[in-house]
Amino acid sequence: MADNTFDAIVIGSGISGGWAAKELCEKGLKTIMLERGRDIVHIKDYVNATKAPWEFPHRGTRTQQMIKDYPVLKRDYPLSETNLDYWASDKDSPYTEVKRFDWFRGYHVGGRSLMWGRQSYRWSDFDFEANAKDGIAVDWPVRYAEIAPWYDHVEKFAGISGSIEHLPQLPDGQFMPAMEMTCVEKDVAARIKQHYNGSRAMIIGRTANITLPLEGRPGCQYRNRCALGCPFGGYFSTQSSTLPAAIKTGNLTVRPWSIVTKILYDKDKKKATGVEVLDAETNKTYTYNAKIIFLNASTLNSAWVLMNSATDIWPDGLGSSSGELGHNIMDHHLGVGASGTMEGYEDKYYFGRRANGIYVPRYRNLFGDKRDYLRGFGYQGGGARGGYTHSAEEVSIGAELKDALSEPGHWSMNLGGFGETLPYHENRIYIDKNLYSDKTEPFLDPVTKKDLGTRQIVDKNGKAKTDKWGLNVLAFDVEYKDNEKKMRKDMQADAVEMLEAAGVKNVKGRDGDGTLGRGIHEMGSARMGKDPKTSVLNKWNQVWDAPNVFVTDGSFMVSSNCVNPSLSYMAFTARAADHAVSELKKGNIS
Repeated sequence: MADNTFDAIVIGSGISGGWAAKELCEKGLKTIMLERGRDIVHIKDYVNATKAPWEFPHRGTRTQQMIKDYPVLKRDYPLSETNLDYWASDKDSPYTEVKRFDWFRGYHVGGRSLMWGRQSYRWSDFDFEANAKDGIAVDWPVRYAEIAPWYDHVEKFAGISGSIEHLPQLPDGQFMPAMEMTCVEKDVAARIKQHYNGSRAMIIGRTANITLPLEGRPGCQYRNRCALGCPFGGYFSTQSSTLPAAIKTGNLTVRPWSIVTKILYDKDKKKATGVEVLDAETNKTYTYNAKIIFLNASTLNSAWVLMNSATDIWPDGLGSSSGELGHNIMDHHLGVGASGTMEGYEDKYYFGRRANGIYVPRYRNLFGDKRDYLRGFGYQGGGARGGYTHSAEEVSIGAELKDALSEPGHWSMNLGGFGETLPYHENRIYIDKNLYSDKTEPFLDPVTKKDLGTRQIVDKNGKAKTDKWGLNVLAFDVEYKDNEKKMRKDMQADAVEMLEAAGVKNVKGRDGDGTLGRGIHEMGSARMGKDPKTSVLNKWNQVWDAPNVFVTDGSFMVSSNCVNPSLSYMAFTARAADHAVSELKKGNIS
């Protein structure tokens, strides 16, 4: 086999890319995984994973220089000195915000599988049937029964801990033993169940943190430092799980620093032949050929690759014949909920730092409930006790101060909402081909009027906006709309009501920044469907216009549900890989 020819190419190495590589390699295909960023080797390269807070120059916080250098990343929690090199550089990889969109990326082997929140939930037929029922967008071409075996498959390998609850809107899975709730969470959960006669539930989160040894991984150590990389393999990541499995077959080649700029398409054979790669270190261009291509560069970057491909045949790119490529962008809207304090538990504490929280599954617009908006939301959060750094103003010196600081703080309970965003066709991304001058104008958030810095002014005599490597960038025209705004009112009011019903004191609601992108659950840029006239992919994740190209990251999503989507990416990827190899053996995509 030639050095640049493989059976399969996988573009991207995050959650879905890792799964694609594992499944294809285990089925005997010689596979190359192309990653646009640097390599990160499991354990060896988790350089901050075991550092104490005082070992960081600024105790893990952000500096003024970092705030200046990362104008987008600073908008939320990712900006800190603990794992800054895990997040893509705003300077090297800019983008255009027609409307504000907070895009947080990880350009390295493993992608965001190293930093993800790990919450892992199955979809139900309430979700797969929702578009058809509501007359929104297009119908999902699959139903739960078809995907359930693949949920089983990926859960057993990834390791998902959780509790069996028998909730029709949140199917149970192949769980490891669940993590334990705190005493406050247990009592709040019991009171919510009683108050609402079982129509609402609060359960322990279903998380990709293993509670038993699995595949050489000893298990979660309750350090709650997952975003730094886990030397124990306590949570699922490409590095700890799928990559070792793929390497074990002897069929995998990994090439970091490889920016895939386009998929090469043969218009006579109506299939892809390979990819063009820009070496991110040398700026040299290479070509790799394969029978099958899995595009897993992440929802937005995968769309960019497709838009940049086969433009001599379709001006808007490979997969654009339906007019849906780059449209229907979704994320979960959040930043809304409530919190308060719990009294009467001063003699209780907990052991370890659980890398998980509670979950309140969706209950709105289900089981006879009808609201003035479509779909629903869930809550994540938890009940915990404050740290030992508090002190009372009246105790300011001496032994009394020391005694006060030897006691932990108050118990609190928090609920944070995750709401579904509908798939609006007008919510879109596209390659920015405008020309810009060197002049800038203020950039204010259209809702909050918050100062977001400046942006360049369009000028026909200016220059195109490009990234560090001279490549055109994406433009974002995405927002949540009236349906989500109505939902947010319930998300806050319900959180307040539930906490107060559970005996939580000093409850305060909040409706903060719900800007899309902040959920880091981008979906929908190349949706699947039943008809090539209204979708980019078929039910097997194949591009209608090039059946040997499979897209299995968040791009394929037809709606967003309100649960974290990564488990579904895993299941659909494994299913697509199985179908790809079957079709290859039959000669249907050779």
